[in-house]
Amino acid sequence: MRDLSELERQRLYYEESALEYERLHVRQDDEHYRALEWLAGVMNGRALGSVLDVGAGTGRALAYLKKHVPAAKVVGIEPSDGLRAIGYQNGLTSEDLLEGDATRLDYPDNHFDVVCEFGVLHHIRDPKVAVREMLRVATKAVFFSDDNHFAAGSKVMRIMKRSLRTTGLWDIAYKCRTFGKGYRVSEGDGVSYPYSLFDDLDIVRQQCVSFFLMNTTASSGDLYRTASHVALLALKRS
Repeated sequence: MRDLSELERQRLYYEESALEYERLHVRQDDEHYRALEWLAGVMNGRALGSVLDVGAGTGRALAYLKKHVPAAKVVGIEPSDGLRAIGYQNGLTSEDLLEGDATRLDYPDNHFDVVCEFGVLHHIRDPKVAVREMLRVATKAVFFSDDNHFAAGSKVMRIMKRSLRTTGLWDIAYKCRTFGKGYRVSEGDGVSYPYSLFDDLDIVRQQCVSFFLMNTTASSGDLYRTASHVALLALKRS
């Protein structure tokens, strides 16, 4: 039997754990819930009328935004059949939650007022592809809620990781640590990569006039150094 690719491993993980997905990944007042509160406030305050949630899972963000931003058109895409099925059981329709891939969004340029993601980018081998796609499809804003790997772990580990990143040796070091794979597999999160939202700020800056960062876990000031999860709102140029 051939070895599964990392993408196949991830898809299989979500299919096999679909029934347990919400117990494992959806918690009241977790980092993504705090990010959703912020996004809903922004959408209402700026009268943003449409949103695409990339990698929507079972539709947690969709349900929240439909409730708290009732005037907006809310759509999500999710590649896992099993996760979409749970979303439908929870009351979402096939028009709310569709099959789709974050790295190949099947929408024209500037189609949604805002495009968002919650904990998706650290599951993609090349997250910059997904970030560019999100920017392409968004008209007014993009919103991210994701990991900052360089603020996770013990103080010594965080310093070591940031030092390796600064010297350009981080990728090599992590591949050595994972025996060449460059990713890890866990029972609680499937296939994941050592992602930091700070690594994609350069792409966001190219197309956005301003952006705002918020820690969604405890932090002591410098978000890059101390916040293991962050949310980013970026407003596109007209």
